[in-house]
Amino acid sequence: DDSLVVNLGIANDAVSGNKVDMPADMYGIIEHYDRIRARLGEIVAAVFEGDTQPSYVKALIEVKTLPPIMPGIIYNAAANYSAHAAEMSTVRDSLTPKSAPVPNPIPGIWERTEGDERQNPYIFLKSSSTVIADGESIVIPPKRNDLDWECELAAVVGRPASRVAPGDASDYIFGYTLEHDVSDRGGRDDKRMGSDWFLQKNHDTFGPLGPFIVPKEFIADPHALKQTLILSGTVMQDSNTGYMTHDSYDMLSYISNILTLRVGDVFAMGSPSGVGMARENPIYMKDGDVAVCTIEGIGTLTNPVVASGSN
Repeated sequence: DDSLVVNLGIANDAVSGNKVDMPADMYGIIEHYDRIRARLGEIVAAVFEGDTQPSYVKALIEVKTLPPIMPGIIYNAAANYSAHAAEMSTVRDSLTPKSAPVPNPIPGIWERTEGDERQNPYIFLKSSSTVIADGESIVIPPKRNDLDWECELAAVVGRPASRVAPGDASDYIFGYTLEHDVSDRGGRDDKRMGSDWFLQKNHDTFGPLGPFIVPKEFIADPHALKQTLILSGTVMQDSNTGYMTHDSYDMLSYISNILTLRVGDVFAMGSPSGVGMARENPIYMKDGDVAVCTIEGIGTLTNPVVASGSN
């Protein structure tokens, strides 16, 4: 039930059973999840016993929701849905990374098997200082009016990961959440160094994250989930995580072959098609809009859009 919030510290003391040393934050929950999992089950069962709501339970609407975690590093995949890569390739001066017509391996990082015609993974960094919570406002920076939407599935790392094979990657994922990878499509007129991913992705408030982290055992297949982005009542993106070029296991493996992923790091799997920039008549988020990113089985991330300086 995603309408209730439980104070785990108080509940752990109040509910009969095998009490544990309950972590005080999400990092602790992730690190000690195997140790406390059974106790969490006892607490959840107690919440739904009887007709009276325990004092340690609140309705979600009664509390202020914070980001479920403040990641150490956020890794984002680019051009990881073929339809999105195709739509961006039609945009003049596209910000999408160019692909080799015949993909080559990346020695020591991404090897290729015979017959695999997919492009190699592409990752960029997004600052954790961009993160905002469900319900908080995406702020349009001064003189930067071309703000685009990208509703993405994101994975939360559950244990340190270095040089992990794709087949083992699930063991290193704690769970899944949503990231709205807000993008400034305005570019920079000097064209220096090509496209500027730092400028495009790292303005304050450009990283809505949440509203929850769903542990992986509660998601039958993270790569078969409906995902939508609705902007002020209009469906802009309507896709499925099954359309990814590289799934979350590939992405964890790729990143871990470059550097060690840490507990609580987040990596997002890229945007499906339907972004505003790629339309015949581009559409961008404006002051007064509300962006609603939903992924089946995980939750809905709702963020109003406001101009800089708005109250």
